[in-house]
Amino acid sequence: MFLHRLAFVLPALALVACAAPMAPAGSIDQSAASAELRAAETAFAASMARRDLAAFSALVADDAVFINGGQALHGKARILEHWKRFFDGPQAPFSWKPETAEANLLGTMGYTRGPVTSPEGKVVAHFHSTWRRQPDGQWRVVFDNGDRACDCAKP
Repeated sequence: MFLHRLAFVLPALALVACAAPMAPAGSIDQSAASAELRAAETAFAASMARRDLAAFSALVADDAVFINGGQALHGKARILEHWKRFFDGPQAPFSWKPETAEANLLGTMGYTRGPVTSPEGKVVAHFHSTWRRQPDGQWRVVFDNGDRACDCAKP
């Protein structure tokens, strides 16, 4: 009789255990991770304003891909070769800031997005960046893309 009951109870317990929501192993405070990601994007943007290519470079992953004008730039060296021209001169040709910064539940990946503005303050594009937290805890951009702003009528 005991084995008969056990035959029904064990599968039921297994089903309940599998159905129970569980936090991912190693989960962290997602809000804190998102705030750290926003700070990294803000520092990334500040590197352009300060004309500091070295600080910009420090936030780009070695295996990053940036899309510029529809062309993929693969790897940090190629990205810096292309972006160096944006750091020439005393004034930045554009600026950006994050409107959204969201990390995943593990705090290992995240994305940022926001407006890109001209020196006159006009929104000329919108950026979308994907970030990866490095083993040392620092966030680095792994993918960057954007869309030109549209002067379209709002629906």
